[in-house]
Amino acid sequence: MITLEHYLVLGGILFCLSVAGVFLNRKNLIVLLMALELMLLAVNMNFVAFSHFMGDLSGQIFVFFILTVAAAETSIGLAIMVLIFRQKQSINVDDLSSLKG
Repeated sequence: MITLEHYLVLGGILFCLSVAGVFLNRKNLIVLLMALELMLLAVNMNFVAFSHFMGDLSGQIFVFFILTVAAAETSIGLAIMVLIFRQKQSINVDDLSSLKG
């Protein structure tokens, strides 16, 4: 039987992997966005696990709103990356320092 601890351990492992992805790869914006999305999904899985084991639907509703905001954030972030790539011909994070105002 799968218990709450199993979900929490899996969520913790996914969160640690995403933090490692952010710190180890600071060059590529796409990988950084994927690591941030994995971080959000790890937190969402913990919300759903707690919601299921407590018998309350509020955690699952909260996850729905988080996923909606994350989808909007990702679409805007990808659009900005496409514009940066068209201007700089690179999505390297170090090349973006010239965009500071």
